Amino acid sequence: MRIAIVNDMAMAVEALKRVLLTVPGYEVAWVARDGADAVSRCVRDTPDLILMDLFMPVMDGVEATSQIMKQSPCVILIVTASVGKNAGKVFEAMGYGARDAVNTPVLGIPGSPESAQPLLTKIATLSKLIGKSSQTSTPKPQTSNFTSFSAPSTLLPPLVAIGSSTGGPKALATILSRLPANFGAAIAIIQHVDMQFSAGLVDWLNQQTPLRVKLATTGDRLEKGIVHIAGTNDHLSLRSDFTLHYIKEPIDYPYRPSVDVFFKSLAQYWNHKETAVLLTGMGQDGAIGLSLLRSRGWHTIAQDEKSSVIYGMPKAAVQLNAAVEVLPPEAIADRLVQRVMFKI
Repeated sequence: MRIAIVNDMAMAVEALKRVLLTVPGYEVAWVARDGADAVSRCVRDTPDLILMDLFMPVMDGVEATSQIMKQSPCVILIVTASVGKNAGKVFEAMGYGARDAVNTPVLGIPGSPESAQPLLTKIATLSKLIGKSSQTSTPKPQTSNFTSFSAPSTLLPPLVAIGSSTGGPKALATILSRLPANFGAAIAIIQHVDMQFSAGLVDWLNQQTPLRVKLATTGDRLEKGIVHIAGTNDHLSLRSDFTLHYIKEPIDYPYRPSVDVFFKSLAQYWNHKETAVLLTGMGQDGAIGLSLLRSRGWHTIAQDEKSSVIYGMPKAAVQLNAAVEVLPPEAIADRLVQRVMFKI
């Protein structure tokens, strides 16, 4: 796999090179010292993966991510020393198409495995998603043969279930910002994001919407006006008593948390016909689950290609005929208000 490094700090570049050289098959494609240089290099030689710093002279990592994803899109992993303190910048970059983020390894001893492991784990996961892994195929969630359960309507509020990945934070902010404070439905969101950033995503989205946004915890019940966001590297799922919990299976599925796993649990237990949305993202996670929900009578929506940073997940849903409507985020928000507030 050809990997580019974008970082203006010589020590950071050296640390990243050392880490990459420990893995057979990883090759440093090129090094750029600022975002503008990275944009021009990427046009001439698009790598499989870019390790992008956030703060650099001339052009920062957020703007570079935005321009690269428009001109010569590829997988971008934010690698910076200040991930935890700059969650807003991280999610801004993710909104433009960065896939994930991790702290820059600090290698006091060359090849220190403790410092390098988080970065290597991220790269290994991304390599599976782009087909550069040594594995011959990507694991898929197992299909389930189940019967749905009936529930008294008084126990279940109207529900909007949303799945998103690459570019998702920006699309989510656009949708949630257009919903009124008295929005009369529960909202559950599965965004592909590492658990170390999930709390930051909640804080950031709380600044974008009048609704209350919180991490989903085991035992929670979905409530009107509350936005629950999956918050661990396990899969969020609904139980037969309508409470939320986390499950590890499928253990080898690279999308964690998985949209498909959550959508399938809704199809099994939430027998009311509600609304499900699949937003921008790499891969196909959520398409099968959205199709299953549509077959159960749910109103299903996929984000359109023009507004998607990566038209992978919604495209897969459209190809499966899983979406009743295909809309940009602004129109999705308006449609949700119509369906929930005006019962259209």
